[in-house]
Amino acid sequence: MVDKSGSRLMFSSEGFRYEVYATQVAFRDYDTLLLAWRQPADGGPRSQVVLKPLQVSSDREREERAWEEVQLATHLQHPGIVKVHGHVSHKGKVYVVMESLRGCYLLTAMDFALLVGRTLSPAFAAYVAAEVANALDYAHRRSDAEGHPLHIIHRAVGPMRIRLGFDGRVMLANFGAAYSELRDRLQTPPGLLRGDPAYCAPEILRAVMESTGTRADPLIWGAIDGRADVFSLGLVLLEMLLAEYPLDPTEAPVQIAPKGFASRLRAERTTGLSLDVLAYRMLRFDPREAERRLEMAPPPLRSIVRRALQHDPAARLGAAEMRDELRTYLDTLDRPFGEVELADELKTVWEAAARVKRLIANPIERTALSPDEHGD
Repeated sequence: MVDKSGSRLMFSSEGFRYEVYATQVAFRDYDTLLLAWRQPADGGPRSQVVLKPLQVSSDREREERAWEEVQLATHLQHPGIVKVHGHVSHKGKVYVVMESLRGCYLLTAMDFALLVGRTLSPAFAAYVAAEVANALDYAHRRSDAEGHPLHIIHRAVGPMRIRLGFDGRVMLANFGAAYSELRDRLQTPPGLLRGDPAYCAPEILRAVMESTGTRADPLIWGAIDGRADVFSLGLVLLEMLLAEYPLDPTEAPVQIAPKGFASRLRAERTTGLSLDVLAYRMLRFDPREAERRLEMAPPPLRSIVRRALQHDPAARLGAAEMRDELRTYLDTLDRPFGEVELADELKTVWEAAARVKRLIANPIERTALSPDEHGD
């Protein structure tokens, strides 16, 4: 990334020098993400970080959002969750500073696989989903320093918030849209859907569509908990196994939403499908149909997908149950599948995509095929 003079963007803040050298993600449906070097101002080794500029309506909200994300991150110290180092300001812009993992986002891996005419293996899909479920279980059980449950809900679990490392690690990123019961947290306005509408659980959709502003936060009506994230992860697992977005199938009649179906619903992010269409399809989604479309997938994965996508949260798997059942499936395979195997499969897909040399096939993660990803 360069400034108006044609030089790399460089600034100092909070005892560190930052050199922004690339835009990793710049797409309307997702947060902008910048790759940067961070070095202590008094010298010392530099490290690569990701900077997320906050795009909100006011300076006050930028600061409060950054504070909330950083405060929540202090309770989320887990190897499967991307670390947040803090937030910095430069020329009126606020950036959240996050850990960088060399690799690509899950969406990129799926796009690369399609580009070279293959799909991700069922074992790959199961391992990724198991690792994310493990991270979610940890987040859902977190408490504050006084032992009060934080009731964290990620609200944006999706393929662009799951980072795959070339070393085989799987990490859940970006709790910036998360619900929690942090003290002094920002309240979500009535009718506003935070998170990712394309992977939103039906109970969250219904709560926001029916919100009237009479409650402190219209999202949480007592019945909504971490199982909303399990629904989102179930959709991600289904997408990996189908190699297409489940609510926009290539071989199905187009479902037209009634006019004004979600007229009271607003979203922070734009989406490829209109909110009316997304909400209509999500609330009519049948997990039995999802299982039917997976007729060629291993039966244990079909069952897990069906139970993760139940509309009634009480009938849905919890994050720990989903993790354990996915790991049980992986244990039954003739050949083990873990970090090493994920790294090997990801490397195979990445190298095949690199040979195609069609960067246009990956318009979201701009640096995924860049040989100078690390700015050297």
